Amino acid sequence: MTDYEESVAFLGTWGPFQRRVLFLLCLIAVPSGYNILSVIFLLATPPHHCYIPTESNLSQEWIEASIPVQARLIWEVAGLPERSSCSRYESGLGLKQEGCKDGWTYSTEHFQSTVVTEFNLVCGDQWKQPLSSLVYFLGGLSGCLASGPISDRFGRKPVLFGAIVILSTFTCAVAFAPSWPVSTVIFFMMGLGQIASYIVVFVLGSEILTGRTRVFYSNLCLPFAYVFGMMMLPCSAYLVGHWRHLSLIMAVPGLASIPLCWLIPESSRWLVSRGRLQEAELRLRSAALENRVKAPDVIFRLTTGNSLSFPDLLRTQNIRAITIMFSLNMSYFGMQFNMTGLSGNPFLNYVLVSGVEFLAFAASWLVVRSFPRRPSFICFTLLGSLALLLIQITLSLPITLSLVMLGKFGILAGISVLYIFTGELSPTVIRNTALSSCASFSRVGFVISQYLPWIIVGSLSLLSGFICFFLPETFRQPLPDTIQQMRRVQRSHNYATKSPTDQNAKEICSTFL
Repeated sequence: MTDYEESVAFLGTWGPFQRRVLFLLCLIAVPSGYNILSVIFLLATPPHHCYIPTESNLSQEWIEASIPVQARLIWEVAGLPERSSCSRYESGLGLKQEGCKDGWTYSTEHFQSTVVTEFNLVCGDQWKQPLSSLVYFLGGLSGCLASGPISDRFGRKPVLFGAIVILSTFTCAVAFAPSWPVSTVIFFMMGLGQIASYIVVFVLGSEILTGRTRVFYSNLCLPFAYVFGMMMLPCSAYLVGHWRHLSLIMAVPGLASIPLCWLIPESSRWLVSRGRLQEAELRLRSAALENRVKAPDVIFRLTTGNSLSFPDLLRTQNIRAITIMFSLNMSYFGMQFNMTGLSGNPFLNYVLVSGVEFLAFAASWLVVRSFPRRPSFICFTLLGSLALLLIQITLSLPITLSLVMLGKFGILAGISVLYIFTGELSPTVIRNTALSSCASFSRVGFVISQYLPWIIVGSLSLLSGFICFFLPETFRQPLPDTIQQMRRVQRSHNYATKSPTDQNAKEICSTFL
Protein backbone atom coordinates (compact mmCIF):
# COMPACT_ATOMS: atom_id res chain seq x y z
CA MET A 1 0.00 0.00 0.00
CA THR A 2 1.36 3.43 -0.89
CA ASP A 3 1.60 5.95 1.93
CA TYR A 4 -1.92 7.29 2.31
CA GLU A 5 -1.07 10.73 3.68
CA GLU A 6 1.41 11.39 0.87
CA SER A 7 -1.21 10.32 -1.66
CA VAL A 8 -3.85 12.75 -0.33
CA ALA A 9 -1.47 15.65 0.34
CA PHE A 10 -2.90 17.47 -2.69
CA LEU A 11 -6.07 18.15 -0.65
CA GLY A 12 -4.25 20.26 1.92
CA THR A 13 -5.14 20.15 5.61
CA TRP A 14 -7.53 23.10 6.17
CA GLY A 15 -9.81 23.64 3.21
CA PRO A 16 -13.61 23.94 2.97
CA PHE A 17 -13.90 20.14 2.90
CA GLN A 18 -11.96 19.66 6.14
CA ARG A 19 -13.81 22.48 7.90
CA ARG A 20 -17.19 21.05 6.89
CA VAL A 21 -16.31 17.53 8.05
CA LEU A 22 -14.86 18.80 11.33
CA PHE A 23 -17.97 20.86 12.11
CA LEU A 24 -20.44 18.08 11.26
CA LEU A 25 -18.56 15.43 13.24
CA CYS A 26 -18.48 17.71 16.28
CA LEU A 27 -22.25 18.13 16.02
CA ILE A 28 -22.66 14.35 15.94
CA ALA A 29 -20.57 14.02 19.13
CA VAL A 30 -23.01 16.13 21.16
CA PRO A 31 -25.63 13.34 21.70
CA SER A 32 -22.94 11.03 23.06
CA GLY A 33 -21.77 13.63 25.58
CA TYR A 34 -25.35 14.50 26.46
CA ASN A 35 -26.07 10.91 27.48
CA ILE A 36 -22.77 9.72 28.97
CA LEU A 37 -23.74 10.32 32.62
CA SER A 38 -27.51 10.56 32.23
CA VAL A 39 -27.99 7.90 34.92
CA ILE A 40 -26.77 10.41 37.51
CA PHE A 41 -30.00 12.38 37.08
CA LEU A 42 -32.37 9.66 35.91
CA LEU A 43 -31.41 7.46 38.89
CA ALA A 44 -30.95 10.23 41.45
CA THR A 45 -32.03 9.39 45.01
CA PRO A 46 -33.51 12.51 46.64
CA PRO A 47 -33.90 12.88 50.42
CA HIS A 48 -36.81 10.76 51.63
CA HIS A 49 -38.54 9.46 54.72
CA CYS A 50 -41.41 7.18 55.61
CA TYR A 51 -44.85 8.47 54.75
CA ILE A 52 -46.84 9.09 57.91
CA PRO A 53 -50.64 9.04 57.48
CA THR A 54 -52.59 11.94 58.93
CA GLU A 55 -54.60 9.57 61.15
CA SER A 56 -51.41 8.35 62.84
CA ASN A 57 -51.09 9.32 66.51
CA LEU A 58 -47.37 10.02 66.30
CA SER A 59 -46.32 13.27 67.90
CA GLN A 60 -45.61 16.25 65.64
CA GLU A 61 -42.09 16.41 67.00
CA TRP A 62 -41.43 12.85 65.86
CA ILE A 63 -42.83 13.59 62.40
CA GLU A 64 -40.51 16.58 62.01
CA ALA A 65 -37.55 14.55 63.21
CA SER A 66 -38.22 11.90 60.56
CA ILE A 67 -37.79 14.21 57.57
CA PRO A 68 -33.95 14.10 57.02
CA VAL A 69 -32.56 11.08 55.18
CA GLN A 70 -31.13 8.55 57.62
CA ALA A 71 -31.68 11.02 60.46
CA ARG A 72 -29.26 10.48 63.32
CA LEU A 73 -31.76 11.48 65.99
CA ILE A 74 -32.65 9.49 69.07
CA TRP A 75 -36.00 9.67 70.75
CA GLU A 76 -34.46 10.03 74.16
CA VAL A 77 -37.76 10.17 76.00
CA ALA A 78 -38.85 6.76 74.73
CA GLY A 79 -35.32 5.36 74.71
CA LEU A 80 -35.65 4.27 71.07
CA PRO A 81 -32.61 3.28 69.00
CA GLU A 82 -31.36 5.33 66.06
CA ARG A 83 -34.07 5.84 63.41
CA SER A 84 -33.54 5.67 59.62
CA SER A 85 -35.68 6.71 56.67
CA CYS A 86 -36.51 3.05 56.05
CA SER A 87 -38.49 2.48 59.24
CA ARG A 88 -41.27 3.98 61.36
CA TYR A 89 -42.27 3.81 64.98
CA GLU A 90 -45.75 3.40 66.32
CA SER A 91 -46.63 5.16 69.52
CA GLY A 92 -48.22 3.57 72.55
CA LEU A 93 -47.23 0.54 74.56
CA GLY A 94 -44.97 -2.06 72.98
CA LEU A 95 -43.05 0.34 70.70
CA LYS A 96 -41.34 -1.50 67.88
CA GLN A 97 -39.59 -0.87 64.54
CA GLU A 98 -41.38 -1.76 61.30
CA GLY A 99 -40.89 -1.26 57.57
CA CYS A 100 -42.39 1.70 55.73
CA LYS A 101 -45.76 0.06 55.15
CA ASP A 102 -47.36 3.31 54.01
CA GLY A 103 -44.67 4.15 51.46
CA TRP A 104 -42.21 7.02 51.31
CA THR A 105 -42.24 10.77 50.95
CA TYR A 106 -39.51 12.18 48.68
CA SER A 107 -38.06 15.65 48.65
CA THR A 108 -38.87 17.64 45.51
CA GLU A 109 -36.25 20.32 46.12
CA HIS A 110 -34.17 19.26 43.11
CA PHE A 111 -36.12 16.47 41.37
CA GLN A 112 -39.85 16.15 40.84
CA SER A 113 -39.51 12.50 39.90
CA THR A 114 -36.75 9.98 39.16
CA VAL A 115 -36.60 6.26 38.44
CA VAL A 116 -35.82 5.77 42.14
CA THR A 117 -38.85 7.71 43.39
CA GLU A 118 -41.29 6.24 40.86
CA PHE A 119 -40.35 2.61 41.48
CA ASN A 120 -39.37 3.14 45.16
CA LEU A 121 -35.81 1.88 44.83
CA VAL A 122 -34.97 2.62 48.46
CA CYS A 123 -34.52 0.69 51.69
CA GLY A 124 -34.84 -3.00 50.89
CA ASP A 125 -34.72 -2.26 47.14
CA GLN A 126 -31.92 0.29 47.23
CA TRP A 127 -29.53 -2.24 45.62
CA LYS A 128 -31.46 -1.85 42.37
CA GLN A 129 -30.27 1.72 41.86
CA PRO A 130 -26.50 0.95 41.63
CA LEU A 131 -27.35 -2.18 39.65
CA SER A 132 -29.09 -0.03 37.02
CA SER A 133 -25.98 2.19 36.78
CA LEU A 134 -23.80 -0.89 36.44
CA VAL A 135 -26.00 -2.30 33.68
CA TYR A 136 -25.71 1.02 31.82
CA PHE A 137 -21.91 0.76 31.88
CA LEU A 138 -22.05 -2.92 30.96
CA GLY A 139 -24.00 -1.80 27.89
CA GLY A 140 -21.13 0.55 27.13
CA LEU A 141 -18.70 -2.34 27.54
CA SER A 142 -20.72 -4.43 25.07
CA GLY A 143 -20.90 -1.50 22.66
CA CYS A 144 -17.13 -1.16 22.73
CA LEU A 145 -16.56 -4.84 22.04
CA ALA A 146 -19.13 -5.07 19.25
CA SER A 147 -18.72 -1.76 17.41
CA GLY A 148 -14.97 -2.03 16.78
CA PRO A 149 -14.87 -5.23 14.70
CA ILE A 150 -18.11 -4.32 12.90
CA SER A 151 -16.77 -0.87 12.01
CA ASP A 152 -13.44 -2.26 10.79
CA ARG A 153 -15.28 -4.75 8.58
CA PHE A 154 -18.32 -2.84 7.28
CA GLY A 155 -17.27 0.81 7.54
CA ARG A 156 -17.32 3.75 9.93
CA LYS A 157 -20.51 5.45 8.75
CA PRO A 158 -22.95 2.52 9.14
CA VAL A 159 -21.79 1.85 12.69
CA LEU A 160 -21.76 5.54 13.63
CA PHE A 161 -25.32 6.24 12.56
CA GLY A 162 -26.53 2.83 13.69
CA ALA A 163 -25.23 3.62 17.18
CA ILE A 164 -26.93 7.04 17.13
CA VAL A 165 -30.22 5.43 16.10
CA ILE A 166 -29.91 2.91 18.96
CA LEU A 167 -29.06 5.64 21.46
CA SER A 168 -31.92 7.91 20.39
CA THR A 169 -34.51 5.14 20.11
CA PHE A 170 -33.89 3.64 23.52
CA THR A 171 -33.53 7.05 25.18
CA CYS A 172 -37.08 7.71 23.98
CA ALA A 173 -38.19 4.22 25.02
CA VAL A 174 -37.01 4.57 28.62
CA ALA A 175 -39.54 7.39 29.05
CA PHE A 176 -42.30 4.80 28.64
CA ALA A 177 -40.78 2.05 30.80
CA PRO A 178 -43.59 0.57 32.93
CA SER A 179 -41.34 -1.08 35.52
CA TRP A 180 -37.81 -1.15 36.91
CA PRO A 181 -36.74 -4.35 35.05
CA VAL A 182 -37.80 -2.87 31.72
CA SER A 183 -35.97 0.41 32.42
CA THR A 184 -32.82 -1.53 33.32
CA VAL A 185 -32.83 -3.41 30.00
CA ILE A 186 -33.28 -0.11 28.17
CA PHE A 187 -30.39 1.44 30.13
CA PHE A 188 -28.18 -1.36 28.78
CA MET A 189 -29.07 -0.45 25.19
CA MET A 190 -28.54 3.25 25.89
CA GLY A 191 -25.03 2.54 27.16
CA LEU A 192 -24.32 0.41 24.10
CA GLY A 193 -25.23 3.19 21.67
CA GLN A 194 -23.57 5.98 23.65
CA ILE A 195 -19.97 4.79 23.70
CA ALA A 196 -20.08 3.17 20.26
CA SER A 197 -21.09 6.47 18.62
CA TYR A 198 -18.29 8.42 20.31
CA ILE A 199 -15.47 6.01 19.46
CA VAL A 200 -16.52 5.72 15.81
CA VAL A 201 -16.84 9.50 15.38
CA PHE A 202 -13.35 9.85 16.90
CA VAL A 203 -11.90 7.29 14.48
CA LEU A 204 -13.76 8.66 11.45
CA GLY A 205 -12.46 12.19 11.98
CA SER A 206 -8.94 10.96 12.72
CA GLU A 207 -8.87 9.11 9.39
CA ILE A 208 -10.45 11.79 7.19
CA LEU A 209 -8.38 14.68 8.57
CA THR A 210 -4.60 14.85 8.40
CA GLY A 211 -1.71 16.74 9.96
CA ARG A 212 -2.37 19.44 12.53
CA THR A 213 -6.06 19.45 11.64
CA ARG A 214 -6.35 15.89 12.93
CA VAL A 215 -4.76 16.87 16.25
CA PHE A 216 -6.97 19.98 16.43
CA TYR A 217 -10.05 17.81 15.91
CA SER A 218 -9.09 14.90 18.17
CA ASN A 219 -7.80 16.86 21.16
CA LEU A 220 -9.79 20.09 21.12
CA CYS A 221 -12.84 20.36 18.85
CA LEU A 222 -14.33 16.90 19.41
CA PRO A 223 -13.74 16.89 23.21
CA PHE A 224 -15.18 20.41 23.51
CA ALA A 225 -18.32 19.36 21.63
CA TYR A 226 -18.54 16.30 23.87
CA VAL A 227 -18.23 18.32 27.08
CA PHE A 228 -20.73 20.87 25.73
CA GLY A 229 -23.19 17.99 25.45
CA MET A 230 -22.35 16.95 29.01
CA MET A 231 -23.09 20.45 30.31
CA MET A 232 -26.42 20.53 28.48
CA LEU A 233 -27.61 17.63 30.66
CA PRO A 234 -27.74 19.40 34.06
CA CYS A 235 -29.38 22.43 32.44
CA SER A 236 -32.09 20.21 30.96
CA ALA A 237 -32.51 18.29 34.23
CA TYR A 238 -32.86 21.56 36.13
CA LEU A 239 -35.57 22.86 33.79
CA VAL A 240 -37.37 19.51 33.49
CA GLY A 241 -37.78 17.88 36.87
CA HIS A 242 -39.53 14.69 35.71
CA TRP A 243 -37.27 11.87 34.53
CA ARG A 244 -39.63 10.71 31.79
CA HIS A 245 -39.77 14.18 30.22
CA LEU A 246 -35.99 14.49 30.59
CA SER A 247 -35.51 11.21 28.70
CA LEU A 248 -37.55 12.49 25.75
CA ILE A 249 -35.51 15.71 25.64
CA MET A 250 -32.25 13.74 25.79
CA ALA A 251 -33.24 11.92 22.58
CA VAL A 252 -33.64 15.13 20.56
CA PRO A 253 -29.93 15.79 19.69
CA GLY A 254 -29.50 12.21 18.48
CA LEU A 255 -32.61 12.32 16.32
CA ALA A 256 -31.49 15.66 14.87
CA SER A 257 -28.10 14.14 13.97
CA ILE A 258 -29.48 11.32 11.83
CA PRO A 259 -30.03 13.46 8.66
CA LEU A 260 -26.32 14.39 8.76
CA CYS A 261 -25.61 10.87 7.53
CA TRP A 262 -25.94 12.11 3.95
CA LEU A 263 -23.47 14.96 4.49
CA ILE A 264 -20.56 13.04 6.02
CA PRO A 265 -18.33 10.89 3.79
CA GLU A 266 -17.02 7.43 4.56
CA SER A 267 -13.37 7.21 5.56
CA SER A 268 -11.30 7.05 2.36
CA ARG A 269 -8.42 5.65 4.37
CA TRP A 270 -10.62 2.74 5.47
CA LEU A 271 -11.82 2.19 1.90
CA VAL A 272 -8.23 1.97 0.70
CA SER A 273 -7.38 -0.51 3.46
CA ARG A 274 -10.23 -2.70 2.20
CA GLY A 275 -9.06 -2.49 -1.41
CA ARG A 276 -12.01 -0.34 -2.53
CA LEU A 277 -9.85 2.13 -4.44
CA GLN A 278 -12.46 3.42 -6.87
CA GLU A 279 -14.80 4.48 -4.07
CA ALA A 280 -11.92 6.12 -2.19
CA GLU A 281 -10.77 8.04 -5.25
CA LEU A 282 -14.32 9.17 -6.02
CA ARG A 283 -14.65 10.68 -2.54
CA LEU A 284 -11.23 12.31 -2.69
CA ARG A 285 -11.92 13.86 -6.10
CA SER A 286 -15.18 15.25 -4.74
CA ALA A 287 -13.23 16.72 -1.81
CA ALA A 288 -10.70 18.20 -4.25
CA LEU A 289 -13.50 19.98 -6.12
CA GLU A 290 -14.79 21.37 -2.82
CA ASN A 291 -11.30 22.59 -1.91
CA ARG A 292 -10.74 23.93 -5.46
CA VAL A 293 -7.57 21.90 -6.01
CA LYS A 294 -6.61 19.53 -8.82
CA ALA A 295 -6.40 15.83 -8.03
CA PRO A 296 -3.71 13.70 -9.72
CA ASP A 297 -4.75 11.30 -12.47
CA VAL A 298 -3.86 8.29 -10.30
CA ILE A 299 -4.20 8.73 -6.53
CA PHE A 300 -3.63 5.15 -5.33
CA ARG A 301 -1.88 2.12 -6.67
CA LEU A 302 -3.42 -1.33 -6.47
CA THR A 303 -3.69 -2.81 -3.00
CA THR A 304 -5.28 -5.86 -1.47
CA GLY A 305 -7.73 -5.43 1.38
CA ASN A 306 -7.56 -7.76 4.33
CA SER A 307 -9.78 -8.53 7.27
CA LEU A 308 -8.42 -8.71 10.81
CA SER A 309 -10.09 -9.62 14.08
CA PHE A 310 -9.64 -9.23 17.82
CA PRO A 311 -7.04 -12.05 18.09
CA ASP A 312 -4.92 -10.23 15.49
CA LEU A 313 -5.12 -7.17 17.69
CA LEU A 314 -3.83 -9.03 20.74
CA ARG A 315 -0.82 -10.28 18.81
CA THR A 316 0.58 -6.73 18.57
CA GLN A 317 2.72 -5.64 21.52
CA ASN A 318 1.75 -1.98 21.11
CA ILE A 319 -1.95 -2.63 21.55
CA ARG A 320 -1.40 -4.98 24.47
CA ALA A 321 0.52 -2.25 26.26
CA ILE A 322 -2.08 0.40 25.39
CA THR A 323 -4.88 -1.88 26.62
CA ILE A 324 -3.17 -2.28 29.98
CA MET A 325 -2.74 1.50 30.22
CA PHE A 326 -6.45 2.08 29.56
CA SER A 327 -7.36 -0.53 32.18
CA LEU A 328 -5.13 1.08 34.80
CA ASN A 329 -6.51 4.57 34.11
CA MET A 330 -9.73 3.62 35.88
CA SER A 331 -10.20 6.74 37.97
CA TYR A 332 -12.07 9.08 35.60
CA PHE A 333 -15.57 7.60 35.89
CA GLY A 334 -14.96 6.84 39.56
CA MET A 335 -14.19 10.48 40.25
CA GLN A 336 -17.18 11.62 38.20
CA PHE A 337 -19.58 9.47 40.21
CA ASN A 338 -17.97 10.21 43.58
CA MET A 339 -18.29 13.94 42.96
CA THR A 340 -22.03 13.59 42.58
CA GLY A 341 -22.09 13.13 46.35
CA LEU A 342 -20.83 16.64 46.96
CA SER A 343 -23.09 18.79 49.10
CA GLY A 344 -25.04 21.63 47.52
CA ASN A 345 -26.95 21.97 44.28
CA PRO A 346 -26.38 18.80 42.18
CA PHE A 347 -26.89 20.64 38.90
CA LEU A 348 -24.35 23.34 39.70
CA ASN A 349 -21.87 20.75 41.01
CA TYR A 350 -22.15 18.79 37.77
CA VAL A 351 -21.55 21.91 35.66
CA LEU A 352 -18.50 22.86 37.74
CA VAL A 353 -16.85 19.44 37.62
CA SER A 354 -17.60 19.17 33.90
CA GLY A 355 -16.07 22.61 33.36
CA VAL A 356 -12.71 21.21 34.49
CA GLU A 357 -12.82 19.03 31.38
CA PHE A 358 -12.64 22.09 29.12
CA LEU A 359 -9.36 23.07 30.79
CA ALA A 360 -8.02 19.50 30.60
CA PHE A 361 -8.78 19.12 26.90
CA ALA A 362 -7.40 22.58 26.08
CA ALA A 363 -4.18 21.77 27.95
CA SER A 364 -3.80 18.40 26.22
CA TRP A 365 -4.28 20.03 22.80
CA LEU A 366 -1.69 22.71 23.50
CA VAL A 367 0.78 20.03 24.52
CA VAL A 368 0.24 17.37 21.82
CA ARG A 369 0.42 19.88 18.98
CA SER A 370 4.03 20.66 19.90
CA PHE A 371 5.36 17.87 22.12
CA PRO A 372 5.79 14.07 21.88
CA ARG A 373 3.04 11.74 23.02
CA ARG A 374 4.95 9.67 25.57
CA PRO A 375 6.21 12.48 27.85
CA SER A 376 2.89 14.30 27.47
CA PHE A 377 0.92 11.32 28.74
CA ILE A 378 3.42 10.53 31.50
CA CYS A 379 3.47 14.08 32.88
CA PHE A 380 -0.31 14.50 32.87
CA THR A 381 -0.80 11.09 34.47
CA LEU A 382 1.85 11.83 37.09
CA LEU A 383 0.06 15.08 38.00
CA GLY A 384 -3.34 13.39 38.33
CA SER A 385 -2.00 10.36 40.21
CA LEU A 386 -0.15 12.44 42.80
CA ALA A 387 -3.33 14.43 43.44
CA LEU A 388 -5.29 11.19 43.97
CA LEU A 389 -2.67 9.87 46.37
CA LEU A 390 -2.81 13.07 48.41
CA ILE A 391 -6.60 12.84 48.73
CA GLN A 392 -6.17 9.99 51.22
CA ILE A 393 -4.17 12.30 53.49
CA THR A 394 -6.40 15.37 53.25
CA LEU A 395 -9.89 13.85 53.42
CA SER A 396 -10.90 16.07 56.36
CA LEU A 397 -9.26 19.26 55.04
CA PRO A 398 -10.76 22.01 52.81
CA ILE A 399 -8.08 21.34 50.19
CA THR A 400 -9.61 17.96 49.31
CA LEU A 401 -12.01 19.40 46.69
CA SER A 402 -9.12 21.21 45.00
CA LEU A 403 -7.13 17.97 44.88
CA VAL A 404 -10.12 16.14 43.37
CA MET A 405 -10.37 18.79 40.64
CA LEU A 406 -6.60 18.67 40.03
CA GLY A 407 -6.70 14.87 39.90
CA LYS A 408 -9.52 14.93 37.39
CA PHE A 409 -7.67 17.52 35.30
CA GLY A 410 -4.49 15.43 35.12
CA ILE A 411 -6.17 12.07 34.55
CA LEU A 412 -8.53 13.40 31.88
CA ALA A 413 -5.77 15.27 30.04
CA GLY A 414 -3.73 12.06 30.10
CA ILE A 415 -6.65 10.03 28.73
CA SER A 416 -7.10 12.60 25.95
CA VAL A 417 -3.45 12.14 24.96
CA LEU A 418 -3.87 8.37 25.24
CA TYR A 419 -6.77 8.36 22.78
CA ILE A 420 -4.81 10.12 20.06
CA PHE A 421 -1.74 8.02 20.92
CA THR A 422 -3.77 4.84 20.44
CA GLY A 423 -5.17 6.06 17.12
CA GLU A 424 -1.67 6.88 15.87
CA LEU A 425 -0.25 3.52 16.95
CA SER A 426 -3.10 1.41 15.52
CA PRO A 427 -3.25 0.53 11.81
CA THR A 428 -6.30 1.50 9.77
CA VAL A 429 -7.34 -2.11 9.21
CA ILE A 430 -7.99 -2.55 12.92
CA ARG A 431 -8.00 0.99 14.39
CA ASN A 432 -11.64 1.03 15.49
CA THR A 433 -11.28 -2.40 17.09
CA ALA A 434 -8.18 -1.21 18.96
CA LEU A 435 -9.85 1.92 20.35
CA SER A 436 -13.06 0.08 21.19
CA SER A 437 -11.18 -2.71 22.98
CA CYS A 438 -9.15 -0.22 25.01
CA ALA A 439 -12.30 1.67 25.97
CA SER A 440 -13.87 -1.64 27.02
CA PHE A 441 -11.04 -2.37 29.39
CA SER A 442 -11.25 1.15 30.83
CA ARG A 443 -14.86 0.40 31.81
CA VAL A 444 -13.80 -2.89 33.37
CA GLY A 445 -11.27 -0.88 35.32
CA PHE A 446 -14.00 1.51 36.43
CA VAL A 447 -16.09 -1.34 37.85
CA ILE A 448 -13.07 -2.68 39.74
CA SER A 449 -12.15 0.78 41.03
CA GLN A 450 -15.45 1.00 42.92
CA TYR A 451 -14.04 -1.54 45.38
CA LEU A 452 -10.54 -0.05 45.71
CA PRO A 453 -9.30 2.85 47.89
CA TRP A 454 -8.08 5.99 46.12
CA ILE A 455 -4.46 5.28 47.04
CA ILE A 456 -4.51 2.06 45.00
CA VAL A 457 -6.34 3.72 42.10
CA GLY A 458 -3.73 6.48 42.05
CA SER A 459 -0.90 3.93 42.20
CA LEU A 460 -2.33 2.02 39.23
CA SER A 461 -2.53 5.25 37.24
CA LEU A 462 1.14 5.83 38.03
CA LEU A 463 1.89 2.34 36.74
CA SER A 464 0.21 3.17 33.42
CA GLY A 465 2.64 6.07 33.03
CA PHE A 466 5.55 3.68 33.56
CA ILE A 467 4.24 1.30 30.88
CA CYS A 468 4.12 4.20 28.43
CA PHE A 469 7.95 4.23 28.43
CA PHE A 470 7.90 1.03 26.38
CA LEU A 471 5.75 2.41 23.55
CA PRO A 472 7.22 3.92 20.37
CA GLU A 473 6.84 7.64 19.74
CA THR A 474 4.29 8.71 17.08
CA PHE A 475 4.74 12.48 17.15
CA ARG A 476 4.55 13.93 13.61
CA GLN A 477 4.52 10.44 12.10
CA PRO A 478 1.97 9.28 9.47
CA LEU A 479 -0.77 6.92 10.61
CA PRO A 480 -0.01 3.25 9.92
CA ASP A 481 -2.43 1.49 7.56
CA THR A 482 -1.31 -2.13 8.04
CA ILE A 483 0.03 -4.27 10.86
CA GLN A 484 3.42 -4.28 9.14
CA GLN A 485 3.60 -0.48 9.25
CA MET A 486 3.13 -0.32 13.01
CA ARG A 487 6.10 1.01 14.98
CA ARG A 488 7.59 -1.54 17.32
CA VAL A 489 7.66 -1.53 21.12
CA GLN A 490 10.76 0.09 22.63
CA ARG A 491 13.34 -2.14 24.28
CA SER A 492 15.14 -1.11 27.43
CA HIS A 493 18.53 -0.85 25.70
CA ASN A 494 17.11 1.72 23.26
CA TYR A 495 16.56 4.37 25.90
CA ALA A 496 20.18 5.44 25.83
CA THR A 497 19.48 6.95 22.41
CA LYS A 498 16.81 9.62 22.53
CA SER A 499 14.65 10.49 19.58
CA PRO A 500 14.75 14.07 18.33
CA THR A 501 11.31 14.73 19.76
CA ASP A 502 12.14 13.47 23.26
CA GLN A 503 14.27 16.51 24.03
CA ASN A 504 11.09 18.41 24.99
CA ALA A 505 10.05 15.97 27.72
CA LYS A 506 11.68 17.89 30.56
CA GLU A 507 10.09 21.11 29.31
CA ILE A 508 6.60 19.56 29.49
CA CYS A 509 7.12 18.24 33.00
CA SER A 510 8.45 21.56 34.24
CA THR A 511 5.39 23.30 32.77
CA PHE A 512 2.68 21.12 34.35
CA LEU A 513 4.39 19.94 37.53
